[in-house]
Amino acid sequence: MHTPICDLFGIEYPIFAFSHCRDVVAAVSRAGGLGVLGAVGFSAEQLDIELSWIDEHVDGMPYGVDTVMPAKSVDTGGGGDDPDDLAARIRTMIPSEHWEYVDELMDRFDIPPLPDDVEPHGVVGWAEGVARAHVEIALAHPIALLANALGSPPPDVVDQAHDHGVKVAALAGKAQHAERHVNNGVDVIVAQGHEAGGHTGEVTTMVLVPEVVDACEGTPVLAAGGIGRGRQVAAAMSLGAQGAWTGSLWLASAESNSGPETIDRYLAATSSDTVRTRCFTGKPARALRNTWTEAWEDPSGPGPLGMPLQNILTAEANARINRTHRSDLGFVPVGQIVGSMNKVKSVRDLMFEMVEEYIETVERMHSGMTAPT
Repeated sequence: MHTPICDLFGIEYPIFAFSHCRDVVAAVSRAGGLGVLGAVGFSAEQLDIELSWIDEHVDGMPYGVDTVMPAKSVDTGGGGDDPDDLAARIRTMIPSEHWEYVDELMDRFDIPPLPDDVEPHGVVGWAEGVARAHVEIALAHPIALLANALGSPPPDVVDQAHDHGVKVAALAGKAQHAERHVNNGVDVIVAQGHEAGGHTGEVTTMVLVPEVVDACEGTPVLAAGGIGRGRQVAAAMSLGAQGAWTGSLWLASAESNSGPETIDRYLAATSSDTVRTRCFTGKPARALRNTWTEAWEDPSGPGPLGMPLQNILTAEANARINRTHRSDLGFVPVGQIVGSMNKVKSVRDLMFEMVEEYIETVERMHSGMTAPT
C-alpha cells in the first residue's frame, strides 16, 4: 500500500483519518496512518489542550490539524477572534422570522430550556479570526499537516505553514477547486466526493477523483467520500489517488467520543439514511436524516441561513436537544459509508482490515488480469 505520499509524511500507510476525537487521531497515527484533528469545535485554549494530549500519546508519529476557513461565507463584519463578541454580532444579523421558527420547533418537539448557568455560543471556528487563532496554536505543536476543509487557506497562512515545515492540504469538490488550490501553493489535494459525511459537494467520488488528478499536474491527491474499506482504497488508487482521506469510518470506533445513542444510530443506519442539508452549519453537510433535518426542509419554514449565521441561530436549540439525548433531532454527521459501519471495532482493527482487504483486492485483480500460461 506504499505510495509517494507515505514518504512525504513518513507514514506506513496512505490512510488519513479526520476526527474531532483526539483518541482516534492518536490511534490512527500509531497504527501507521495519519490522524487529523478537526479544530472547528474547539476554542483556541481547548485546541491547545487537545494537541498537547496528542503530542504525549502519538508516540512520535506524525499527525495533522484541520481548520475551517471558508472561501465563501456570510459577511459578519470582519475582525476579532473573540468567540463571544463574534457570536453576539452574528445574532444581530439573523432575521426575526428565523428566531421565531426555532422557538416554534422547540415548542413543537417539547424541548426544555437550558439551565440558567449554561450559555451556548455556537461553533464560530469557521470565522476567519477564530480560525487564524487555531492556526497559531496548531503551528506551535509538532504537526505534519495543516488542512483546510472549505477552500484554500489564505496565502499568508500557506506561507506560514511552509515556514514551519508543515504541509498544507485543502479539500476540493470540483476540479476547478483543485486547480485553484495548486495555484495557491497547497501541497495535497483532498478530492472529496458527494458521498462524504459533513460538508461535501455534488460530484461523486468515482467521477471527481480522476478529474482532480488530471487537473493537479502532479500534486498528490487523496480520495475522500464513501471510503471505509480496503476495496475502496484500491479503487481510489486505481483512479490515480495516492491514498485515502477517511472520516465517517471512525465515528463508531471503540476510541470514538460518540455517545451510545449516536453509535447505535450509526450501526443501525443504511447508506440511504443520510441527507445533505444546510440546517446545521449553513453549508451543505451530510448527516443522518431525522426529524430536525426534515423540519428545515419544510417549505412553510424560512429555510436555513448561510454560514456562520445558521449555526449561531440553532446553537441554543442544539444544546437543548443534546441535553435531552433526542437522537431523532440531534446533528449526526456521517457519510454514506455508514451502511458498512455495522460493528464497533478498535482503530487498530479497522486499519488492519483496510490494509488486508486492500492487499487481497490488488492480488485478486492482478491474478484476474494475468494472461494464462
